[in-house]
Amino acid sequence: MSALFTPPAPVRHGDRVALVAPSSAISEERLAEALDLLATWDLEPVLGAHVRDTHPRAGTYLAGTDADRAADLMRAWTDDSVTAVLCLCGGYGAVRILDHLDVQRLRAARPKLLVGSSDITGLHEFWERELGVPTLFAPMLGTHDLMSDPGNLTALHRSLFTPADRRSLQAPGAEAIVEGVAEGTLTGGNLSLLAMTTGSHASGSRTAGKIVLLEDVEEKTYRIDGFLVSLLRSGYFDGAVGIALGTWHECGPLPEIRALVEELLAPLGIPLIWGLPFGHGPSVDTVPLGVPARIIADSGQPRIDLFP
Repeated sequence: MSALFTPPAPVRHGDRVALVAPSSAISEERLAEALDLLATWDLEPVLGAHVRDTHPRAGTYLAGTDADRAADLMRAWTDDSVTAVLCLCGGYGAVRILDHLDVQRLRAARPKLLVGSSDITGLHEFWERELGVPTLFAPMLGTHDLMSDPGNLTALHRSLFTPADRRSLQAPGAEAIVEGVAEGTLTGGNLSLLAMTTGSHASGSRTAGKIVLLEDVEEKTYRIDGFLVSLLRSGYFDGAVGIALGTWHECGPLPEIRALVEELLAPLGIPLIWGLPFGHGPSVDTVPLGVPARIIADSGQPRIDLFP
């Protein structure tokens, strides 16, 4: 396995972990729950200075100003006493801080785990492109998805505390829409965020040689249609070697989405799997991004093997 793809070291009991809010604000109740959980895991939380802030104009959907949210993330990532940076929740706002990040300072810092999902997709993609550091796509500490589901908690705990290993991402109801086998680096995340960042990239593929993960939450079929068309027209999938579709929690109806992805993505002619356990909702796994994987889309056991 190439050094470029070596995930940062796992956390250990007693480690300091940074908590940041790069997107939407977190309630005091959710923050208290997150702190209690970290205490049971014997981790020392380091709160971002602006975690409790709200944006002066957009306090209903942003946690503090763009500059302050970016400063918390910069401070957390460049603090070498911290072994992980945990994003508290998604919502919206991560893309607004990307231009406030100092890439050279981020690159100079010791790599550590960056953990989050949903809106944090914007940061995962930035870390992949600018730093070449693998990250963890996982339910977040300040969300109902994590706190209400013991399986999600177990998956996150395992991914934080144990070294990355060979395992498979699979589910009983998974289905191969287009059969095939391919190897590549895992990328992607939340569909709407990937569509949102299209304008911040040079035209053409962002996924050549990669296996793309896609999921979303609370989106109607026509909006998912629009997001996929935007990515297709931008050349996002050019050179991709496979696509895996995760949960579409409270989206749909699901049969419409299933028919839509077959209509739009199957013509790409690359392995395509429906129904793997990543994304929003219960019973989802924590998935490393930026690491080698193999997609196996067949009629037997469609899956993604990590570190093949």
